[in-house]
Amino acid sequence: ASLDQGSEHPLAESIAAEARQRTLSLSKPQDFDSVTGSGVRGTVEGRALLLGNRALMDANRIDVASLAAEAEGLRADGASVMFLAGDGQLLGLLAVADPIKASAKPTIAALQASGLRVVMATGDGATTAQAVARALGIEEVHGEVRPEDKAALVKRLQAQGHKVAMAGDGINDAPALASADVGIAMGTGTDVAMSSAQVTLVKGDLRGILRARALSEATVSNMRQNLAFAFLYNAIGVPIAAGVLYPVFGLLLSPMIAALAMSLSSVSVVGNALRLAKTRLPEDASPREPGTSAATPQARSTGVPT
Repeated sequence: ASLDQGSEHPLAESIAAEARQRTLSLSKPQDFDSVTGSGVRGTVEGRALLLGNRALMDANRIDVASLAAEAEGLRADGASVMFLAGDGQLLGLLAVADPIKASAKPTIAALQASGLRVVMATGDGATTAQAVARALGIEEVHGEVRPEDKAALVKRLQAQGHKVAMAGDGINDAPALASADVGIAMGTGTDVAMSSAQVTLVKGDLRGILRARALSEATVSNMRQNLAFAFLYNAIGVPIAAGVLYPVFGLLLSPMIAALAMSLSSVSVVGNALRLAKTRLPEDASPREPGTSAATPQARSTGVPT
């Protein structure tokens, strides 16, 4: 928890917050370094610590074989596993289970029902990713993905002719958010993610994607209607003003009537645009019932037998 104080990752913040809630004494880390997509390292009370995934342990030649089986079992339950090493020796592991929001599964189902292809890309282990994907009904999933790999996935989908919307909340998501046609950041995530995205969901609820998409479709439809109105007015008014009816009917369009017609066309366009205020959008997240609380990540730690 002391080491995680220097990280902006949501799981790190949860670990540090839980330690403070338990009134544990935390020390200030020295030489802190965040290894993107792998974990963190630093010195706490004179000990060189590493906290992160297996790739970080392997890069520092830390043998995690003694806890590999337990780690895989925790991943199968949907938990994210981080190994802790100190002074070159494996000390234990920390498993953090971030409960799936109740709104996530119906939102994904609604997106899929509308014909969208939903892809999950996460830095968590493949086993954890598959467990979460099964719970959410997502068929295409990529686990153990580094930040640059997420951006590469977005570009690969774009090269196949797809328009890609990317939703994320962490520093590791920033490259992909910037590369996507539409980047969607969670308001509860990191500042880097929000600055890289074009859309920020203030409440951090995935149902905001449904609302934004519904509003976008209604806006585009309204724009097309307004263009049709403008074309119709001009298609009728301009020939009459030019005197096309004069040879047959002796009819000319008075400048005063022409000015009135143009004003009415503007009024019709504005009035049609105001209908967007009455557009019915998917409901926001409903308030929690009395006596309930927000779901928070649950952590479990295991030490290396001595």
